[in-house]
Amino acid sequence: MSRDPRRSKTEFNKLQKRLRRQVGQAIADYDMIRDGERVMVCLSGGKDSYGMLDILRSLQASAPVNFELVAVHLDQKQPGYPPEILPDYLDSLGIEYHILEKDTYSVVRSVIPEGKTTCGLCSRLRRGTLYGFAREIGASRIALGHHRDDIVETLFLNMFFGGSLKAMPPKLRSDDGENVVIRPLAYCKEQDLERFAEARQFPIIPCNLCGSQDNLQRQAIKAMLRDWEREYPGRTETIFRAIGNVAPSQLTDRELFDFTALNADDPPNAIAARISAINL
Repeated sequence: MSRDPRRSKTEFNKLQKRLRRQVGQAIADYDMIRDGERVMVCLSGGKDSYGMLDILRSLQASAPVNFELVAVHLDQKQPGYPPEILPDYLDSLGIEYHILEKDTYSVVRSVIPEGKTTCGLCSRLRRGTLYGFAREIGASRIALGHHRDDIVETLFLNMFFGGSLKAMPPKLRSDDGENVVIRPLAYCKEQDLERFAEARQFPIIPCNLCGSQDNLQRQAIKAMLRDWEREYPGRTETIFRAIGNVAPSQLTDRELFDFTALNADDPPNAIAARISAINL
């Protein structure tokens, strides 16, 4: 039985409005984009970055601040890469864009043994190229397409394999101190972005370097969260909220909370004062 097109359109409109609202809220909550800024939107050719560009362009038309968007894609010279797909798509949008070419594929393959995860090195090489180019074009913000599920997965990756309690912040200063990175999709569910990409029929470019690796730790975390979500609907959202609701005095990091100065006779506001002093 075919679906009612009117119902499909209504569902898509609700989905689009929800994604726009979530992106707009993330931008407002973290002061991601200010008036007059030039935002470099990093396009990987995947569903998330396509969706990010689409939603940002939509918000650009109605936002209370003026900002520029410039799309940038890095051609990493992977075998079978279709060089015409992104230029054709971006030409159809009529926006400014740049396609950078750098053979990071060969570098990664020459350094990482067969069967080992390539994502770490690949990401570092890609970031270095993109960060440098942002300065060349005068971009004050670098927008990456990581969504809510990416953030939660990273939390567990760092806990299980890195021994640290950290995830992906919605906004950060790059390691070189010269760029501000933003993640406008921080509040968006991956499932919603998948549905949005399918409805918008984005020309997806598969990643032959890392997308085909089945043994990634991230895939194991993703499967774990998927099982949890199936058994306990809403758990992923609860975990995401917890990342923004941290109580340093209830953890064990002595850099975040001064446990040595904690005494039974402290006045009621002394703990809060010490936390504020440390955060400053």
